[in-house]
Amino acid sequence: MSHQSNSSDTTRCLPATDAGSESDPIPGHVAIIMDGNGRWAERQGLPRKAGHRRGVSNIRRIVELLAKRGVKVVTLYAFSTENWRRPTDEVDGLMEILAEEIEPQTRELHKAGVRLVHLGDTRPLDPALQDAIRRAQATTEQNVGITVNVAFNYGGRYEILQAVRRMLADGVDPESVNESLFSRYLYTDGCPDPDLIIRTGGEQRLSNFLIWQAAYSEYYHTPVLWPDLDAGELDRALSAYGQRQRRYGSLDNQDIPSGA
Repeated sequence: MSHQSNSSDTTRCLPATDAGSESDPIPGHVAIIMDGNGRWAERQGLPRKAGHRRGVSNIRRIVELLAKRGVKVVTLYAFSTENWRRPTDEVDGLMEILAEEIEPQTRELHKAGVRLVHLGDTRPLDPALQDAIRRAQATTEQNVGITVNVAFNYGGRYEILQAVRRMLADGVDPESVNESLFSRYLYTDGCPDPDLIIRTGGEQRLSNFLIWQAAYSEYYHTPVLWPDLDAGELDRALSAYGQRQRRYGSLDNQDIPSGA
């Protein structure tokens, strides 16, 4: 299904009850900001496009590793609404790679029982690419393995603006608006919020990614570039998550002051 701004599709990502408990040492939902493709290519003396191609080839491997470790949902930040500002030749190269890779990657992921979901607005994309995205979702829609959300032409602020516009178009009573209702108008309707957000490439910012959904997410930043992310570094991220105590803004008994 396509969770895009002009879509009437109501298929949901995944019932939140299927994502694992808050106390689970393995995160039910892992989101990844896949950063560092261009720098990887530059370090290899290759054009940036080669880095993006290498990055795409790492997606299936990381998804399979996360599935084996018990993760139920993965959200990958593939292309932001701000990425259109990059040089035209780089953007064209990214679109070319996606057009070439989406069908063979979908076939392999489908064999593994992966369910693919697009997050974002497909309207600015080439019609052939829009069709390929729809086919990828339709092909894997009934799969019951790990769900992979691909955020392509996605921006967190744009997602929130579109949610507000859709609520207004639906004539929603302002007094009825709460967090639960608002979340139903987001691209991620039906998805549990991310438990862990991993950012590769060393940067320490959210970059307009899941800014509503990430309110209580744990973060793991690694200097490892996305094309080089492997099982060892992935396990370090999961281990770091498992050692943290998630309080959701509250205090545990040991931290409550005696006069509180």
